[in-house]
Amino acid sequence: MQTVRLTMAQALVRWMVAQKIETDGEIHPVFPGIFGIFGHGNVTCLAEALAEHRDALPTWRGHNEQGMALAAVAHNKAKRRRQIMAVTSSVGPGSTNMVTAAAVAHTNRLPLFILSGDTFQHRIVDPVLQQIEQFHDPTITAADTFRPVVRFWDRITRPEQLVKSLPQALATMLDPADCGPAFLALPQDVQAEAYNYPEEFFAERVHRIRRPVPDRREIADAAAVIAAARQPLVICGGGVHYSGAVTTLTEFVEAHGVPVVETMAGKSAFVDDHPNLIGALGISGDTAANAVAEDADVVIAVGTRLQDFSTGSWALFKNPNLRIVAINAARWDAAKQHAVSVVGDADIALADLHLALGDHRAPEEWLSAAHEHKAQWRSHLSTIADSAVVDVPSYAQVIQLVNRIGDETDYHLSAAGGLPGELFAGWRSRQVGTFDAEFGYSCMGYEVSGGLGAKMALGDRDVISWVGDGSYLMMNSDIYASVLTGHKVIYIVCDNEGFAVINRLQVNQGGEEFNNLLRTTRHDHLVRVDFAQHAAAMGAHAEHVASLDEFGAAFARAKAADRTAVIVIDVAQYEWVGGGAWWDVGVPEVSNRQEVRIARAEWEAESKHQRVGI
Repeated sequence: MQTVRLTMAQALVRWMVAQKIETDGEIHPVFPGIFGIFGHGNVTCLAEALAEHRDALPTWRGHNEQGMALAAVAHNKAKRRRQIMAVTSSVGPGSTNMVTAAAVAHTNRLPLFILSGDTFQHRIVDPVLQQIEQFHDPTITAADTFRPVVRFWDRITRPEQLVKSLPQALATMLDPADCGPAFLALPQDVQAEAYNYPEEFFAERVHRIRRPVPDRREIADAAAVIAAARQPLVICGGGVHYSGAVTTLTEFVEAHGVPVVETMAGKSAFVDDHPNLIGALGISGDTAANAVAEDADVVIAVGTRLQDFSTGSWALFKNPNLRIVAINAARWDAAKQHAVSVVGDADIALADLHLALGDHRAPEEWLSAAHEHKAQWRSHLSTIADSAVVDVPSYAQVIQLVNRIGDETDYHLSAAGGLPGELFAGWRSRQVGTFDAEFGYSCMGYEVSGGLGAKMALGDRDVISWVGDGSYLMMNSDIYASVLTGHKVIYIVCDNEGFAVINRLQVNQGGEEFNNLLRTTRHDHLVRVDFAQHAAAMGAHAEHVASLDEFGAAFARAKAADRTAVIVIDVAQYEWVGGGAWWDVGVPEVSNRQEVRIARAEWEAESKHQRVGI
């Protein structure tokens, strides 16, 4: 057996370069690049190895470890899990800064390859700078904090362990059922150690995303339930995008006359004017989708994990005879709520179900009734778009304007706060695959960093990132990163002076306005941040528009700009698009406030509609 002597770090990088993936008949690198912030724990060994392979595996400098990892998550989502941007950091805070991004990837079923520096295995110099010492267990380090938020975790304590660990890490990230982040802790001393690795380990290998075939008995059971339905409804989840099942699902609902609603992850699988699409489902959804969901007797959940925001905390579906058919590559998701499970690839399962159903169609009056709900909601959105601005525009008015003047190929991205819900309910998709709302973990800051990662994935297409003032203050350094690297993003910063959507939740549950809007926080000098000036200082083309009338011209200038552009606009604090379903949040059982007691009574009434899974 031919061998080559390399350090552990050198072998890791060389293996990453050798991994390829076949997508639509074309071969691409599995790892198109890596974000890195170097420090002790990865600069002397891993950085040395990355520098040698800088052309085959480009290293992109990060400015905040959480931000660069979020950028990688958004990149990998935009690539529909077909390519995996990796991240590396030093030990200590550099490592733990990435825990949040790992949780984002895990919650959203997205791949992320995390390479973290770690303390010394030999322990001679303990405690090293930034080392956390656990008196009861010296084997525990900061790297162990990743264990609950990744799908695969390993600490490489001997260089030869890479030969076994790396293929398993990649298999996890490429698995349609178990997809999620993989983490390797790389102790400083072990990175430097050499081993005679088999040359075969570094031979180019082409991977493919597995398509698990569903059990024909499960297809038969599901078809029987669907055929008996009078009011069936399809829920389109993110798995439809990842499976590449958009066309097959479209053909399925058209052939069988079934209305379809989308989750946040599934949005833009259908264009807005498709006759079977009714709208956005759930707590942040619209009145059309939710009205249809209330009456459905069979729900066909495709590629969704059925999060509370989609199910109205399981109080949305009010038909007492409701049956659920769950199609998912992940057994965990397919078995939820005692569903009739179809475990397998969405594209294959839908094609098999179509054949099993034959010429069966749902009653025409069911889809017609759904169309009436949709028409009412679209009229509501048009009214918002055409209404005059009284003081400052609402989120919805800004969104409807951009919907009219933007390009249909623009990729719109948001996360956390009020904007994801406003976009989910109010955005009218004009092209498939143009929407990303990170609302699995609802991570503030993803909007800024994710815009950079999505742009790296999408090339010439414009990425429009919707950012609230709260998220901007929390994480903004990747605006500079986008300028520095030449990955142009258009950021629309909607400033409502605080965490307005959480203020809305607080007030709606009977609480007083407290610590959410800036004016309700404990403060000395209430200063408005000049976001445009701040963005300009990071090299972006930036401007603040005083009104909605000025926005169109500013958007055109942003489109024409040769670098990242930031448009700042003040928006209303109390105006919302409306349409959502009930959400189960903790309301105090005992309170001195009458408003809270009223909210508690409403909670008790609504919670009676919750399904317990039977």
